[in-house]
Amino acid sequence: MTDSVISTWETPSLPVAGGGSFPVRRIYCVGRNYAAHAREMGHDPDREPPFFFTKAPDGVFTGPELAYPTATEDVHPECEMIVALAKGGRDIPVDKALDCVFGYGVGFDLTRRDMQSVAKDLRRPWSLSKDFDDAAPCSQLHPVREVGHVENGTLRFTVNGETRQESDLNKMIWSVPETISFLSGLITLLPGDVIMTGTPEGVSAVVKGDTLVGHVDGLTDLTLKIV
Repeated sequence: MTDSVISTWETPSLPVAGGGSFPVRRIYCVGRNYAAHAREMGHDPDREPPFFFTKAPDGVFTGPELAYPTATEDVHPECEMIVALAKGGRDIPVDKALDCVFGYGVGFDLTRRDMQSVAKDLRRPWSLSKDFDDAAPCSQLHPVREVGHVENGTLRFTVNGETRQESDLNKMIWSVPETISFLSGLITLLPGDVIMTGTPEGVSAVVKGDTLVGHVDGLTDLTLKIV
């Protein structure tokens, strides 16, 4: 192997409850995975095939203060449960998919909504409205060996103590094992991959000074202040 011609960088990682860190290889995000949110965004939620977009792994951010993103005046955090994979594969059967999961956490899919809207109107890619510096804040991960597989429970997002999003994980259109299985038919999943599983209705803008708290029953809250 030849020597690198530039300085190498640290592998992005997330803290693990109880100690250690989880190296992040790739981040996949499921779009419109709660029926009420699909309707909120003007789409038919009747179990259309899932679709995905990506964020760069170095977009993970663990806080506690998040700088308001550049090139936008309309930032929307979307609160989601995240799934971290310890194993991967191709064409993984649904009944084997949970064997790949290392653990679970809470994440915010940050969106520069004004940039996304312009790109959609112009029929241009909107990847940079989703993928930018610190675009994927995440809590620490809880290993399956400690919390089991998180299949239901309250997901809640508050801003300055006021609830903006609240639902149950069992209202996902595509469950975690179904999502892993479907995604593995599109690309080979590998250890270190993280999946953001979608957000419920109630997505709205935040401003500097706001304190955000993302909650999933049984997991560590994700708390950030926008500065």
